Amino acid sequence: MTVTLEVPDDIARALASHGDLSRRALEAFALEEYKSGRLSQARLRRLLGFQTRYELDGFLKEHGVLIDYPVEEFDREMESLHRSGSDKCA
Repeated sequence: MTVTLEVPDDIARALASHGDLSRRALEAFALEEYKSGRLSQARLRRLLGFQTRYELDGFLKEHGVLIDYPVEEFDREMESLHRSGSDKCA
């Protein structure tokens, strides 16, 4: 689906001087939908075209959004690192 926004030319020019206006509009929209609970992290990542969860985490951190990272998931990842013999968890 394509969504089009009508923005007066003078305002669009002023806003575009701060970067890609279309991308910023998409990010702002997607971020609000995520914060409201209408968009999951997986769908947010897909919508914004991020390849990894870490890219998404960086985006959320950059925008001051706390990431819901359950302790249980952290524990599973740490256990997985221990099993694989990684020294990254030491």
